[in-house]
Amino acid sequence: MPNADWNAVQALPTKTLTELFAEDSGRLAKFSVDVAGLHFDWSKTHLTEDAVTAFASLAQAQDLAGKREALFGGEIVNVTEGRAVEHTAERGEGAVESVAKARALHARMRSLIDAIEGEALGPIRHVLHVGIGGSALGPDLLVDALGRDADRYDVAIVANVDGVALEDAFRRFDPDATLLVIASKTFTTTETMLNAQSVLQWMTEHGVADPYGKVVALTAAPDKALEWGVDETRILPFGESIGGRYSLWSSIGFPAALALGWDCFEELLEGAAEMDRHFRLTALHENAPALAAFADLYYTQVRHAETRATFAYDQRLKLLPPYLQQLEMESNGKSVTADGSLLGRPSAAITWGGVGTEAQHAVFQLLHQGTHLVPVEFVASIEPGDTLSEDHHRQLLLNAFAQGAALMAGKHNDDGARNYAGDRPSSTILLDDLDARSLGALIAFYEHRVFVNGVLLGINSFDQFGVELGKEMAKAAVEGGQQFDASTDDLIKRAFG
Repeated sequence: MPNADWNAVQALPTKTLTELFAEDSGRLAKFSVDVAGLHFDWSKTHLTEDAVTAFASLAQAQDLAGKREALFGGEIVNVTEGRAVEHTAERGEGAVESVAKARALHARMRSLIDAIEGEALGPIRHVLHVGIGGSALGPDLLVDALGRDADRYDVAIVANVDGVALEDAFRRFDPDATLLVIASKTFTTTETMLNAQSVLQWMTEHGVADPYGKVVALTAAPDKALEWGVDETRILPFGESIGGRYSLWSSIGFPAALALGWDCFEELLEGAAEMDRHFRLTALHENAPALAAFADLYYTQVRHAETRATFAYDQRLKLLPPYLQQLEMESNGKSVTADGSLLGRPSAAITWGGVGTEAQHAVFQLLHQGTHLVPVEFVASIEPGDTLSEDHHRQLLLNAFAQGAALMAGKHNDDGARNYAGDRPSSTILLDDLDARSLGALIAFYEHRVFVNGVLLGINSFDQFGVELGKEMAKAAVEGGQQFDASTDDLIKRAFG
């Protein structure tokens, strides 16, 4: 690790936010970026020109530029698994051969969507998508954010192995008009395959003559899907180089493309590609993902903040915080560097959040007056998602803006219970409108932000071995004969006798 560069970062002088604004009338312009219909404002963070220069030096020492080109060039950047990372190729930004392969797979997906729309599988009104992790979070976010007015298909995305989740969908859906979509990279994911079997059983019990004829598989293991019983024409592959939490651009996005229409899916890809080009070609001091990562690292490494909160002031983005939890913590929640050395410093912050204005009446007490330093990110859209009176959206946006101002300014009171210390950082992402193009750009922004954080920390953002041990032990428990610690064995005995 380049300790000299980290030392320069940690030696940065600390001034209050009000002091930073008072000293520099051009601060807002220096720490704002507009790209792809999104406005980013980091002026209410403690970033300074000196801080950006220090982080840029660290980025040079860590060869961010070279690693960024390796990412887009299809080189091996997931070093622990010996793989390229090619989600950007899915939206047309990557190595020529990778982009060509992605386009061919997209064409295959579109052909299947055309067939379903033409009722080649019979009349389909409902889409029941089973997956978990990245195989569910991305499609769920897309459908919820963009599909509230869509009337093409009724979509349910089920991740939890808890049968209650499936039964909620069963109550709503007609089994004879339901398409089962199985999303699993390996086609062996325990929870997903159990859910899929239960859906087939439900179909069979309700008289569906050929339930397998209404199954679509989204997988990087097409042979496994074929062996399981899915017809080859309804298997939509994606590459091993597409990580689960980066996969919504691939065939994993199938339920969104089906429910929203192909034009909408293409606009999503185009918005992401615009952010790709911005990230790849723009200098770091004007580069939205880089500036966001610099702020993240300032608070984790210099101010020792352990968490970061994102609040979506838009009901359509209520699934954004859980989506970011996986993207950020599964990518950068590591304790070793890419070469296996101990990291020796904090890794990713704990990501959490919620929806405004609900969260203001739940967790903002801690943000304003608690003892924890929590950098806050507000996400909102200038255009409303509703057709009610403008008072609703006006109040929504003004609440978001006022919360950021209050966190920064605070308010002195000799009564400690009524005192607001202020100097609490926040950033704002303001969309011109929440549409497919802007949502694609927003998600790509977050992906590249994660990448910059990982490069500067020296870790590999693209493996996720930390999820495996618990799964292995759960599998052993299901198979029986496995002894655990006294507490776990007692819980199993109490639950199952």
